[in-house]
Amino acid sequence: MAVSAKLGFIDKVRAHLELLDPVTWLSVFPCLAAGVMSSGAMKGTVHDYFLLLAIFMMYGPLGTGFSQSVNDVFDLELDRVNEPSRPIPSGRLSEKEGLLNSIIVLLLAAGLGVLLWLHIGGTRGLIILAGILSALFVAYIYSAPPLKLKKNILTSAPAVGFSYGFVTFLSANALFAEIRPEALWLAGLNFFMAVALIILNDFKSAEGDKEGGLKSLTVMIGAKNTFLASFVIIDMVFGVMAYLAFTWGFIMPSFFVLIGLALNLVIQVKLLRDPKGGLSFVTGAVEDGFGNAIGKSDVQEHNTFLRFQVINNILFLISNLLVAGMVGTKYMP
Repeated sequence: MAVSAKLGFIDKVRAHLELLDPVTWLSVFPCLAAGVMSSGAMKGTVHDYFLLLAIFMMYGPLGTGFSQSVNDVFDLELDRVNEPSRPIPSGRLSEKEGLLNSIIVLLLAAGLGVLLWLHIGGTRGLIILAGILSALFVAYIYSAPPLKLKKNILTSAPAVGFSYGFVTFLSANALFAEIRPEALWLAGLNFFMAVALIILNDFKSAEGDKEGGLKSLTVMIGAKNTFLASFVIIDMVFGVMAYLAFTWGFIMPSFFVLIGLALNLVIQVKLLRDPKGGLSFVTGAVEDGFGNAIGKSDVQEHNTFLRFQVINNILFLISNLLVAGMVGTKYMP
């Protein structure tokens, strides 16, 4: 509290921004971009670009920001162990200031959802409004008692997959067109990819989770088995996507997806052999290319995951956008 009182205005603003965790905002953009592409209906007009900006702001800085800030508010004791440098446990923001931050971005995200609903109208507008409201609700019960979905991996991972991968994809599709049948499949695959990655992200908080009684997969089955469980889901996503692309008539894209799967398998085998240092052969290339943007961790398994995530996300992003783009061309007038 003393530290909070001494902060100047600029430092206080920075602390509030850090509470919203800007790095996480980008995590929803690939799903939004793929959802828009699968609609095949966005035009290169100022109006449509403003709509795209609006839905990114709604799900990114506001929606994802809310999920991060409300998590910090309710996880103060855990963060004192896992992430003591965060704004609230470090004293740069009080608990009351953190709560106010959460309330403001919650209202802004919901308000923007209402505006898009009124502007788009019909079923499409309702899908967008229902998407953001459900994502905000899930973000709240993910961290807040009594449900606190994050206490068990069986509820926490699906909650993240739903909010980050599923509703974002469908909302972006609905922004410009009726929901395409193929978009439902792709939204489902984005859901499972988010589930797989959040399982691995729990490495960073394994110590605090164990002390706090949270049942993350790492706490329950150990690091190596956690990697294995996540990789099975990731590889299933690539395999199903390749199969769907092939059955939809997108022959060349299906082969590109399979190439991405093959590259991932090579990397996964090396990582499973050595969960702490199995990706040392790409560490230099990744860090030189992305610097501190991917983050660093004191937990070696989490550090390895961060490097794997860069490679996997690039492979999945290319596959996701490629197949979604082909779906969109099918519906272009």
